[in-house]
Amino acid sequence: MTGLQIGYAAMLERFAPAEAVALAAHAEAHGFSGVMASDHFQPWVPAQGESSFVWSVLGAMGERTRGALGTGVTTPGYRMHPATVAQASATLAALNPGRHWLGIGSGDALNEHVVGGYWPEAPDRINRMFEAVDVIKKLFTASAAGRDVKHAGQYFRLESTRLWTMPDVAPPIYVATAGPITAKRAGKTVDGLITTGAPREKLEHLLSRFAGGARESGRNAATLPKVLQLHLSWAPTDEEATANALREWPNGGMRFAGSDIRSPFEFDQIARMVRPDDFEGRMLISSDPDAHRAHIQSFLDLGFDTVHLHNVGRNQREWIEVFGRDVLPKLRR
Repeated sequence: MTGLQIGYAAMLERFAPAEAVALAAHAEAHGFSGVMASDHFQPWVPAQGESSFVWSVLGAMGERTRGALGTGVTTPGYRMHPATVAQASATLAALNPGRHWLGIGSGDALNEHVVGGYWPEAPDRINRMFEAVDVIKKLFTASAAGRDVKHAGQYFRLESTRLWTMPDVAPPIYVATAGPITAKRAGKTVDGLITTGAPREKLEHLLSRFAGGARESGRNAATLPKVLQLHLSWAPTDEEATANALREWPNGGMRFAGSDIRSPFEFDQIARMVRPDDFEGRMLISSDPDAHRAHIQSFLDLGFDTVHLHNVGRNQREWIEVFGRDVLPKLRR
């Protein structure tokens, strides 16, 4: 797998923190490279059953693994001010030199509404996200130079301060998006792109827009990380793989944006309408490891250099061992 990374997606809304740490270590022992941990305050549906604090879990994962550590993704500005996110990220990077990247998104009401603030429309959320990125970058740059910085913007204020704990090299910042406008803006301003599995045409357009933004900022998109989080359902039989998807990850079959839904119990009511056909084109459900290999390879062929895999079943160890043996060694950049 020279030149690419196939990592483990640790879905903290599904596994207790100690179990998630153990699974990340198990994945690395079987050929997975790096871990991407979700930042949730609540699970998507009650059956998923967990939602631990991502920064604590990533710290523990850093002690048990040796690969990259990323947030997939965190949202500054609601539960935590961008300065607090910057401090958490810098601390994790100081503990794990050269291993941590900071993944940032515009957020979902499911997680961010809990602090009781106004939940804005999508364009405001995106503008808020990019201003948060600006605050974090200012803190990283000034703190590395040993000086204070301040910020007064539309959404955030920062009085003169610095991060007193900084790694030798600031963590790279990646922005998560499924939209072409945000992808172009990310190409202009941050260090990499994160997105999730989608039809080929949509992803081609997304990567093209990201590359266009990079060119406008005088950079080559070919050198910038492009990260894909890929949900899948593998089990020894197709029937079991389908049952796992319906029971454990019905949100993957919902054909609409759920960013404004506030409760796992609301998602659960909608999930009752999800049928196996709803996953088609959104998530591969198969007992055939070679079908999954071809599916993953198709995204690598598009230009993604890092893919973090999430198997929706509870059969994590079995899946890790099968893919580590039969899938990962056959993937090529």
